[in-house]
Amino acid sequence: MLSPASAARLLPHLEGTRFLHVYGPTECTLFATCKPIEAADTVRPTVPIGRPIANTRAYVLDEDLAPLPVGVPGQLWLSGDGLAREYLNRPELNRERFVPDPFGPPGSRMYRTGDLARWLPHGDLEFLGRGDDQVKIRGYRIELGEVDAALAAHSAVRAAATVVRDDVPGGKALVAYLVGDHRPGDTDLRSHLAFRLPAHMIPAAFVWLDELPLTANGKVDRRALPAPRFGARSEGGDGPRTELERQVLAAVADTLGLDGAGADEDFFELGGNSLLLVDLFTRLESLVPPGGLSLVDLLENRSGARIAALIERSRGGA
Repeated sequence: MLSPASAARLLPHLEGTRFLHVYGPTECTLFATCKPIEAADTVRPTVPIGRPIANTRAYVLDEDLAPLPVGVPGQLWLSGDGLAREYLNRPELNRERFVPDPFGPPGSRMYRTGDLARWLPHGDLEFLGRGDDQVKIRGYRIELGEVDAALAAHSAVRAAATVVRDDVPGGKALVAYLVGDHRPGDTDLRSHLAFRLPAHMIPAAFVWLDELPLTANGKVDRRALPAPRFGARSEGGDGPRTELERQVLAAVADTLGLDGAGADEDFFELGGNSLLLVDLFTRLESLVPPGGLSLVDLLENRSGARIAALIERSRGGA
């Protein structure tokens, strides 16, 4: 898909030329939707893929094949005169992909693209990535395309790809790979996403790249994405100031599998999650009087320095 930054570079050239942003799988004869690229598209979060071409229909449906309202992401289905009949000698795949079109004329069929999209208020479609990018982490179902779209809405992000990695603390976590000329800090990105996504959809790490690696087909090569580096102490980050802070930070580092952690660094921003927080709680029990510390305390005080201060107070200290 064309990025807003690419649209901004394209429009000043070949004045008077009409550029179209098109979308469509091979199964629907080259392309199925299109949109003329305009100046407004250079400042949108994403460049829409437009509306169906003549004799083509597009639907955004839920899992029960019911139409979804404007703004709600769902599976993108296509129908119309340009639709292929079926895959040759693939009956099982045909039953999954080509189904009767309940919204079209009798005998018509529609095709499940496997892509996610949503209708925009002005009538265009917004592409949100592959539907098979849906994942489940710690019981929560996550659409990676929604995370990518929210990241792309940040003014500093030219391109984004979110993946699930299992080579990170806790065994499985979201990691976002970003391209942009200006690179804001993780705190800025998390604040941006907090207004658009639930907490479980905010990546545990952000990795900035010069460009996203692509396959020969022009898709993101997820196997070529580098592993994130959790736990790199931020510049000027404080080390332990007391023996108790040293013990707490050692427990944090052991829990997350890190070489070390700064006293003021957030446990979750270092790669932690709710399950690892329970592990940390267990490791800290020997430092705390019975009943002197709860999981809620750790959730509300997620840096080593604040945890140490809680433990100090529970011991009757200042």
